Formats: sequence, C-alpha cells, structure tokens
Amino acid sequence: MISDGFRWPVLVVGRVVLINTAPVTDSSPALDTSGLTRLLFHDGPEGPDAHGRWRKAISTELFRHPGDARTEERWQLSYDRLRALNEELSSPERLARDPRGLAALHEWASVVDGATATVAGIHYNLFLGSLLDDVISPSRDVSEFAALARTGTFLCTERGHGNDAAALETVARYDRERDGFVLHTPHEGAQKYMPNTSPAGGPKTAVVAARLLIDGQDQGVFLFLTPLSDHRGTLPGITVTMLPERIGSPVDHCVTSFDQVFLPRTALVQGEHGRLSADGAFTSAVGSPRKRFLHAIGRVTVGKLCMSASTLGGCRAALAIAVRYAHTRRISGPVAGQRVPLAAHRSHHARLLEHVAIAYAMTFLHREVTERWVTHGPGERAEAERLVAVAKGWITWRARDITVESRERCGARALFPVNGLAEFAANADGAITAEGDNLAIWCKAGAEMIFGHTLAPEPVKATGREDAADPGFLRRAVAAVERHWHATARSDLRGGEAGDALGRWNNASGAALGLVEAYAVGAAADAFASALARAADPAVRAVLDDLYALFLLGRVDSRSGPLLAEEVLTAGHVRALPRIRRDLTARLAPHLAALTEAFDVPEEHLSSLPMLTAP
Repeated sequence: MISDGFRWPVLVVGRVVLINTAPVTDSSPALDTSGLTRLLFHDGPEGPDAHGRWRKAISTELFRHPGDARTEERWQLSYDRLRALNEELSSPERLARDPRGLAALHEWASVVDGATATVAGIHYNLFLGSLLDDVISPSRDVSEFAALARTGTFLCTERGHGNDAAALETVARYDRERDGFVLHTPHEGAQKYMPNTSPAGGPKTAVVAARLLIDGQDQGVFLFLTPLSDHRGTLPGITVTMLPERIGSPVDHCVTSFDQVFLPRTALVQGEHGRLSADGAFTSAVGSPRKRFLHAIGRVTVGKLCMSASTLGGCRAALAIAVRYAHTRRISGPVAGQRVPLAAHRSHHARLLEHVAIAYAMTFLHREVTERWVTHGPGERAEAERLVAVAKGWITWRARDITVESRERCGARALFPVNGLAEFAANADGAITAEGDNLAIWCKAGAEMIFGHTLAPEPVKATGREDAADPGFLRRAVAAVERHWHATARSDLRGGEAGDALGRWNNASGAALGLVEAYAVGAAADAFASALARAADPAVRAVLDDLYALFLLGRVDSRSGPLLAEEVLTAGHVRALPRIRRDLTARLAPHLAALTEAFDVPEEHLSSLPMLTAP
C-alpha cells in the first residue's frame, strides 16, 4: 500500500502478517533489531552469551503458562522449573559465585514465571552463595544442594523485624557440653516470616539468621545451616505454617519457628565477622555486632541486583506483549467502516514509547551497575553497594509503572494471568519489598550521600538560545536537579534542631530522597549514553539517539518548575518541551515494534498467549 509518498511497513509476527499504520518515509532506513539486541544484552566478557542459555531454557514447553492449575500445583511447578534450570548448569557452585549469571537467570525466568525466579534466587544466591562464602569451612559438602536433592532457603526476616532485621530475636545458644548450638524462637514476633519452607519441592535446608549467644554473651547475628524437612515431612522441633495466598506468581510462603533445635558446630557459617575455634573460643575481625550482621547477610547485595533483573525482564516482556497486541488489536477508525490497529493512535503508542525509552535506560543502567559491582576494589565496596541499592529502587519502581501501563493498554484480556501480563505488577511489588524495602534503602543511601557524595557542578544559567531537544542540554538539566536536592538536603539537615537526630533527618529526608532519585536518573542517562557510543549501525544509532532524548525529556519535563526557578530552563524552553516530545514520538512511532522485538522475548512464549493469537 503506497499513499502520498509514504510506505506502510509490513511486520511479521509469528505466522501473521500485520500492517503497521504508522507511516515511515521511503528514506527511513530499516532497523536492525539484532544490533539493538546486542546492545541491550552486552553483559560483561560473555556479552549476549551470558543470557542465551536462560532464554533457551524458558523457551521449552515446561515454561508455558499452566492455565487453570491450582496454587499448590503452581508451587510444585516452580520447583520443577528450578530443576530444569539446574540441568543447564555444569556447576551450580560457579553460578552462585557469579553475580552476572545470577542476574541473567532472574532476568529471563521472570519473563515467564516470577515464582521460579524467586525460588532460584533464594536457592543459588542467598542459600548456596552464603555457604560458599564461608572461607573458614572450605570442606563443607554442598553436593546435595548443587544437585537439588535438597532445596535451599533463607530465613532472616521475622514477624517483628523487617527493615530492622539487625534486631532480630531468634537465638542460637552455644552448648559447650555438646559442642553445638540450640536454635530457638523465643516468641511469635521472632518467627521467620515468608520463607519458602513448605513441603512443596521436596526436602529443604535453610540458612537461618540467629543471634549467637556464647556463655550468655550476645555476639551478633550469624547464619546457621539448618535441615528443615525430609521426604517424610518437617523435622522435629520445627513448625511450618502456610501463609494465605498472596498476589503475584504463587510462592509457598510460610511462617517458620524453632523449638530447642540442636545443631552441630559445623552449622555455623563463619568468616572474618566471626569464627569459633575447636576449644569454643570466639574471635571476630569485625568489632560491631551490627557490622557482623551486615557481613553475615552480605548476599543481599547480589540479591538486590537479582531483584532489579527480575523486574527488568518482566517489564520488557510486558512491553513486548503490549506492543504486539497494539498491532494485532484493530478498532474502529476515524472513517466509517475503517478498522485500524491500536498502534495507529498517538494516544496509545506515545505512552508505550515513553516506557520503552525508560526500559532501555533501565537495562543499560543494570549492565553498568552489575559491572561496577563485579569489578569494584576493596576500598570501593561501600560506594558500589550504595549504587546497587539506588539502582534497585529506581529499576523496580519504574518496572511497576511499566507493567501497569502495559496491562492497561491491553484492556480486559490482560487481567487474565493466562495472557501473560496480570502477575507482572504484583511481582514488581514483591521485588520492591524484597532484599531491603526500596524506601528504606533509599533513605540509607540518601543519608550517606548528603555529605558523602560530591555535589554536582553549579549549572550555567540558560540564555534561551540552547536547543531544548539537545540530549547534552537535557542531561545537564538532570544534573542541576541533583545539585538542587543535594544542596537543599544539606541545608535542611543543618537547619534541624541540635540534639534531635531523628528530627534533623525528618527535616532533610524529603530532599535526600530527591537527591537519590535524581542521581539514579543521571546514572541511567549516562549508561544509555555509553551504550549509544557502542552502536555501529547508523540507523540504530539514529533511533537510539531519539529514544535517549525522549527518556531525558520525560525526566526534565516533569521537573520543569524547579528548573525554571533555578534558571536552568527558560520559559521558552518549557513551552517548547511538548512540541519536542511530539516530534520525537512521531519519528519513533514507526520503530515501536522493532524496539520491543529487540527485547528478544521467546516466540514460544508470545505465541502461547491467547490474547495475541485469538481474534
């Protein structure tokens, strides 16, 4: 079909040929989606190969949606899928030591089943990784866990202690006569809350965070290897109570408690934060009990990377589904008798494009943050941990926004889990809370950054001659937002009443959180720019330039008031922003399908969704 100098590109989706009604001029170069995919999945020395095996694994029939399966059946299915993933590994122990590999596993498992991503992360990272980090006990046999003869789980959070888990109350008392530990839950508030400790999946063993008591002295929180069940059921002294069904992909969450459970001395997971000699003497290179706790649960930092990756994979899949649906679902057009796809409407594709731009920024940020974590030096750990925490908050919050938007753009059909979208938002909610509640970890990051982070350069006042569509100008505006909140937080903290630490923090917390958010956006923008620099194909580069500008424009437009007050933008710039956004959207609209095709969501998954195949 040719009309008025425009061509209407043909999009092949599975066996269905669709017409994309967004016009593209004849001079528009074809977009190489494989080049986009390579940029998105450029991940360390292995590059895209780090993701290939997991993408292949979730393409099998086992990972298709189970339809009307009961919740208990889906619990079991998540463990069956975990075992299938384990078969892809030559060394589960190597995976547990590989943050990139763990994140990639989460990124792909979450495309089809958030529950599988959850139990995999708990087993490989929190459980097996914690055991392998025990350099004091290198001969510990983990073969049954590597073979999944026993599934590992991680028990830290308690009913009465979530974000303040350092104050948890489960105790492990050292018994000198028996040379072991007595693990005990002293009251209901100390029950371990929400671990996957049910009979689903077969025998399980946990690492349990408990307060080590030696001769009545509290030495801080340590991890203890604790068998929970065998093929006959829960072991003596251990009580497991199922929790009610929660939203999202179903996981067998439980409340777990211990009644005077004896553990051998080998149960203690040791390290520089503490070790117990053969004569029962305790030594530690870490003086503070709180620091010992943070060392003991050090795996939660990689867990944050995994939570980010999980929502990243989920939101990209949500966009891929929503964009394909936008091209397959046809509605009445402006002319009587005409039918056009949803994607033809600016009101529809503009919203999706905005979120595609964010998803690209999220992906590039995750790659940069993972690289920073993997390669950080001994003196850089604190800053790397903070960057992981900041990115986790920004990525998981944005992922929820994207999944909600994607679901809405697909209407009522997307409310049915079998169509692949309904559970994503709730899965993002879970990640927002897991491995440190986002608000809590951002408060911690903000408090550290007020005086522990370099103030961004003072912005140059705008003259009005700057091009508001220039990504460089927009990036400087984002830096100005960061500086504004940083300076405000410092002023607000100093302006609080002396001697009232909580009051001073409350006074500064709003600005500190603004600082963290602006810093996250800036880091995402810089990661996007780095990826752009690697784009060799001019057509890919041109589209990504526009997508990068659209990402920045959205972040600047929503902050135009403070930027106008700070004279970083002029009134003319502010008036121009809607037009610039409209122009960018018009140029990007013909590439919407290609931009999400580059997410490489397996066709086996997409073609199994009734919403995308039924009329």
